[in-house]
Amino acid sequence: MKNVLVTGSDGFIGKNLLVELKRINGLKIIRFTRRDTLETLKASLKEADIVYHLAGANRPQRLEEYQSDNFDLTQTILELLKSAHHFPPIVFTSSIQAELENPYGRSKQQAETSLMAYQRETGASVFIYRLPNIFGKWAKPNYNSVVATFCSNIAHDLEITISDPNKELELVYIDDLVEEFVSLLNSPPQIPSMISSPLPGHNRSPQISIFRTVQRSFRVSLGTIAEKIHQIRDIRRTSMVPDLSDELMKRLYATYLSYVEPNGFSYPLEMHKDSRGYLVELLKSPHFGQIFLSRSHDGVLRGNHYHNTKVEKFLVLEGKALVRLRNLLSQDVLSYAVSGDNIEIVDIPPGYTHSIENLSSDELIVLFWASEVFDPNHPDTHYLDV
Repeated sequence: MKNVLVTGSDGFIGKNLLVELKRINGLKIIRFTRRDTLETLKASLKEADIVYHLAGANRPQRLEEYQSDNFDLTQTILELLKSAHHFPPIVFTSSIQAELENPYGRSKQQAETSLMAYQRETGASVFIYRLPNIFGKWAKPNYNSVVATFCSNIAHDLEITISDPNKELELVYIDDLVEEFVSLLNSPPQIPSMISSPLPGHNRSPQISIFRTVQRSFRVSLGTIAEKIHQIRDIRRTSMVPDLSDELMKRLYATYLSYVEPNGFSYPLEMHKDSRGYLVELLKSPHFGQIFLSRSHDGVLRGNHYHNTKVEKFLVLEGKALVRLRNLLSQDVLSYAVSGDNIEIVDIPPGYTHSIENLSSDELIVLFWASEVFDPNHPDTHYLDV
């Protein structure tokens, strides 16, 4: 059993880290928050096999909290560990602002200095992450994450303010950060470094580079962040999905949905009704085409058209149907009997006029995929009986 202490466990990073740690067998998770006492911290540190020191302040109500929550707390942890002659690895969340001359940056830089001195004195492994802007689920909007603020405001139809759309930020996604942190549990990369004599009771061992970074980050302007989040918001109105091969877009999509109110996860789709039944467009994108669904009454036949370039896939979900196809250069008709009892896809190549007929005594439900989004000005749909 490995004991893992997480300070600031009720914060944005802490919550996400705990979710991941709970899935790992053989760990005992020890939490420490600002509601706990110094005695609790002392006891927790004695147990800890690794310390994730995430606690701190970046937008306190009083300036002195920068010093007390960032530097003083770190110094207290180090003194308690030294007094107990117990030196577990420490993972510390600093900030890129440690290089700046402001109260927050100075307090983080002082904490870093203490941790480096502690490593030299004790031989303990220390990992310092100077984090840029972290984004993902459970970040507090209107606090210290511009992505959280944009996502929350846009999801609630509130305005966002951008003073300089061209200003660039470095973003790190919370799951990438958590993955990096968890990788340090068992086999951190060993990099020899020079250390002064360790305290009594602690064996010298190869040490690890103090300053570390998350492998994946995104450099992006404020204007681009806002544009991408608006595209995500508009999926509900247009059914148009943005390019999710864009790793940042994919992570912003996941983040945005975490700011939608729980009673707002569902949304209606427009139903195109006629005497045959109805058709609903589900999702579409210039990158993957579109997906739509139809519900047809008993005996209804749809199609009798062909496409020059567009290709389609038919999948019967419920009912029985007969799919007919004919090459434009032939009189031979191909027939495929399909049903929801035996899931299979029928490919519709270009240059084949095709139809689908409901053979059920009840309604037929079919899922369709087309390689192109339907454009009424250039539909690539030409009517011809099979």
